[in-house]
Amino acid sequence: MSAGHHPVRQPRPLRRPQLSARVSVSKASNALLWAVHQPLWGQPEPWAAFRGPSSGVDAGAAVGPSRPAQLRGKRMAAPAPDPQFILRGAGSAVRALHFCSGAQGRPLLLSGSLRGLVHIWNLETRRPLAALDGHGGQCVTWLHTLPRGPQLLSQGRDLQLCVWDLAEGRGAVVDAVRLESVGFCRASVLAEGPQRWTLAVPGRGSDEVQILELPSKTLVSCLKPEAGARLGMPMCLQLWQAESSPRPLLLAGYEDGSLALWDVSMRKVCSRAACHSEPVMGLALDPRRARGVSGSAEKALAVWSLEGQQALQVRGTHELTNPGIADLKIRPDSKILATAGWDHRVRVFQWRTMRPLAVLAFHSATVHCVAFDATGLLAAGSGDQRISVWSLYPPT
Repeated sequence: MSAGHHPVRQPRPLRRPQLSARVSVSKASNALLWAVHQPLWGQPEPWAAFRGPSSGVDAGAAVGPSRPAQLRGKRMAAPAPDPQFILRGAGSAVRALHFCSGAQGRPLLLSGSLRGLVHIWNLETRRPLAALDGHGGQCVTWLHTLPRGPQLLSQGRDLQLCVWDLAEGRGAVVDAVRLESVGFCRASVLAEGPQRWTLAVPGRGSDEVQILELPSKTLVSCLKPEAGARLGMPMCLQLWQAESSPRPLLLAGYEDGSLALWDVSMRKVCSRAACHSEPVMGLALDPRRARGVSGSAEKALAVWSLEGQQALQVRGTHELTNPGIADLKIRPDSKILATAGWDHRVRVFQWRTMRPLAVLAFHSATVHCVAFDATGLLAAGSGDQRISVWSLYPPT
């Protein structure tokens, strides 16, 4: 460079303008609004998934672009409601639920836990009235009340079905039925008269179901599939009696994914249908419509009917977002269906059409059981040791 000459400065390259923090926040907000308010794919329910304190957006929720223009003209779903209240204090995973009436008609909720306790909850004070310990610390899988006394039946994995006297605040085991199977198949009971009931429980053989008469505990029959059927273990049971038939019938879901309709008196299978490719984990029957639904370890519900109340006929399937159904219940007025999912969610459907209504994502662990009471309250018990109680679509 010669003396007296100055270096020529090169022009600086133009920088791209930086977006302001306000613009970034605005776009993030739009994206969040889109993700939260989109309904599940193929599910035109009025409520989107409700996000509890430790759960995220439902896996089936649709998340779209964040451009505000694409929000225009979209119908946004209203958020699902919070639970009406939460019951805490079960001490372990809640595996069974049952509503009943207490003194002066007060509503009570019974819960069975993984550690073998049965809690009696006062739904007015939302506190436990008592904790019954009759299963030696083994999981309680099923609960049901009988008008006599009143009395409570509790089934546990200790091979005992206990009969409790709950009259006048008592909580004592007054009788017990020795079970032959340690599996998770829940019992079923059917009233045969003012002081007589039929009880179905898993039997001694891996594929057997025993039918007992209560309170005598007399063995009425043993239902065993014919040789070569290979249905596997019974996974769920439902006793019922058609209005046109004097004989009780039994619906049984099996390990191979099939359902069988048994004539209990004749000890024979009236009909059988292959509903699932995985074990049937739960079933619910609507006697008014002779129609029912079942769930399994797969990603679908099966809807079926009882033609002439004697022949099982699969009517269709309803695909789910995630696999695994632990329990199903139809509300007493036959209008609402609720399912308990392995994905921590309770799904609510209109029973007649199977139209999805809500996805309740409050719990942080598997939902093991659901139950309805006569007023329409829905309770859900979970592995997170909590019971959520919901008021959805009150009966009219």
